[in-house]
Amino acid sequence: MEWLSTFPHLDDASLTALKKSIDEGFRTFTRTYGGGIETFFQPLQFFLIQCERIMTRTPWPIVILVIAGLAWLASRSVKLALGCVVMLLLIGFFDMWDDTMKTISMIFVCTVLAIAVGLPLGIAMSRSDRLQNTVNPILDVMQTMPSFVYLIPVVMLLGIGRVPGLIAVVIYAVPPMIRLTNLGIRLVDKDVLEAADAYGSSGWQRLFKVQLPLALPTIMAGINQTIMMALAMVVIAAMIGVQGLGQPVLKAISNQYFTLGMFNGLAIVGIAIIFDRVSQAYGRRLQRHMEVAHG
Repeated sequence: MEWLSTFPHLDDASLTALKKSIDEGFRTFTRTYGGGIETFFQPLQFFLIQCERIMTRTPWPIVILVIAGLAWLASRSVKLALGCVVMLLLIGFFDMWDDTMKTISMIFVCTVLAIAVGLPLGIAMSRSDRLQNTVNPILDVMQTMPSFVYLIPVVMLLGIGRVPGLIAVVIYAVPPMIRLTNLGIRLVDKDVLEAADAYGSSGWQRLFKVQLPLALPTIMAGINQTIMMALAMVVIAAMIGVQGLGQPVLKAISNQYFTLGMFNGLAIVGIAIIFDRVSQAYGRRLQRHMEVAHG
């Protein structure tokens, strides 16, 4: 290990000064622009609070019927719809209903935001190799960065609360949406695109009437992965004030409550299974529909 002594590196004083200057610069930025950034995200906070109120104040039989109905419409599977009903009844029986509804509302808002950000960016990447080569390394960093690291700049900018947690979850969960949107559009058969051009389609018509419909199964896979990553971030985001099933899990860790942590962890797993099975079933239905339409 003697070769390490010859390796060029900053001395401790210079490295400490560099870190301090970066930290101080970020603190100055936070003090100067933090209030404006917080105001910018107020509509997002309002949206999240309204979703939570709808989910927690709606009578539980209606919520269960709506979720089971959506599961059936997506999958056309009675077994999957009944599985959703049983899962939600168990969650309610073990007194985790309110926390589960808050978690579902958080995942819903995160997924909507991830789609709103990831879909246009994925489309833009599919139309530009230069943009793809620029964004892909950023996505690589985002997907390999430890999830706790996302909390640091968000908390420094916005403090503790729902919105900082929501933003951290979206940043963590959006890369699959971007990647699979780009991939799905790029995998559209070139013969189909040539046929669309032959019929005189404009660029927008080709995108919205040919590429996006054919890429929809792959895009649904991206939405599925985004939901799974958002659920994985729920417990970590609870550290900065995100309400839901993550907070009882953190309480169980700090107080060594085995059953509390186990039951809430299983509730998160149950929600993940529901979202995963429903979105995958809908993606398979879309795939079969596309194959029949173009078979």
